[in-house]
Amino acid sequence: MTKTEDDAQPKPRRGRPRDPERYRRILDVARKHFYAHGLERASLDAIAAEAGVSKMTIYSHFTSKEGLFEAEVRDRTERVVGGLAGAGALDEMDPRKALLAIGEQFLTLAREDEALGQFRSVYGAAGAQPMVCQAFYRQGADRLIGDLAAYLRRADAAGTLKVPHPRQAADLFLAMFLGDGHIRGLLMLDMPSARENRALLREAVRVFMAAYAIAH
Repeated sequence: MTKTEDDAQPKPRRGRPRDPERYRRILDVARKHFYAHGLERASLDAIAAEAGVSKMTIYSHFTSKEGLFEAEVRDRTERVVGGLAGAGALDEMDPRKALLAIGEQFLTLAREDEALGQFRSVYGAAGAQPMVCQAFYRQGADRLIGDLAAYLRRADAAGTLKVPHPRQAADLFLAMFLGDGHIRGLLMLDMPSARENRALLREAVRVFMAAYAIAH
């Protein structure tokens, strides 16, 4: 792969305290640039300028453009399961409520314009940038499936669900939201309405509970 201005990377400085507001600002600006230009064409110089920081500051936080991209993907996935855990929504005694909350968050994430732009960007990099694709998978699908599987194990232990293979079940549940509407979004076609999304969410949870809920 041809080296660019963003490939010359100094080593990150260890032990430096991070400024949460600055860190957040860099991520927000990076999200816009990755969506608008794709990973390959997004420029760290432009991201740094808009965020009001130096490129060295970005390197100190994220090591590289690929590291920044991975952090931005991780930030998105935290909204789905990680963000809900702190709100107490992942109650293993009420799996239907938890699954509705997770499904709603994931459905919103999977159909955001910027998230769809990331999917297009990474799919275009497949083969040419394997490390980027691995990071996208690790911080995206792999992390979400793993977090949901951990919740399903708790529900199984609590006796509210019977889930012999939690990771497989988590994969199946999230995959129900990556059908027609997600494909239409990737192709920049008309998206499902909010009413259609709500109907899909309810049906996905109904099907999952029919397969894994314990009858009382």
